[in-house]
Amino acid sequence: MNADFPRILTLLRKERGISQKLAASNLGISQALLSHYEKGIRECGLDFLLRCADFYGVSCDYLLGRSPDRTGSQITVEEIPEPEQVGKENVFRAGVLPVLNKKLIANSLNILFDLLAKSNCKPLINEVSSFLMLAVYRMFRLVYSANPRNQNALFTIPDTVSQQYADAAMQIHCANALSISKGDPAAEMEKIKDLEPLAVTTEGLSKAYPLFASSLLNLIQNAETRVNYPGPSKK
Repeated sequence: MNADFPRILTLLRKERGISQKLAASNLGISQALLSHYEKGIRECGLDFLLRCADFYGVSCDYLLGRSPDRTGSQITVEEIPEPEQVGKENVFRAGVLPVLNKKLIANSLNILFDLLAKSNCKPLINEVSSFLMLAVYRMFRLVYSANPRNQNALFTIPDTVSQQYADAAMQIHCANALSISKGDPAAEMEKIKDLEPLAVTTEGLSKAYPLFASSLLNLIQNAETRVNYPGPSKK
């Protein structure tokens, strides 16, 4: 039995804001049978899968958890929009602060990923990327959960353990990345073959990244202010 189908079937109904009785009526089955499908007690046939896809306006691949996109498409590098692309997703209505912070983070990531590319070390790129993806996942899920009407069925990991599990995974990715950067890779991952391209100075940053360097330096300053490290004690 497909483990994702019951979760997604329930999610789509609740996101539409309709009762199980109404959904069952529209899908041509009894409420009891729909309840069994949503709980994963019974497995549906192909005919019902197609009816659900038509009713909710999604693809069968999405219903089965084979694609995270409602249309069932598998995104490629070329299809991913650039962060700077103009569109409604980039319109902020909450004032200057969200725009400022987004620009500081996005511009700093441009530098970070350029340096990762220069490292030519796939394990390091993968570990850093995984760490950052998990950080965004955790904060998105936290903001998402602020409204109790939002459905937890969007996620496969239960809300009660998601942050802890994600934090543990982040710590592993961080440890792996650190081991690579220190020249003693864990789990038989490869070393960075040439460290020279990773030589960084503030002057070099300004020359190599004239548009982004100030953002990174401000981000570093802001981050260390928030860390509030006490420093060595003064005698």
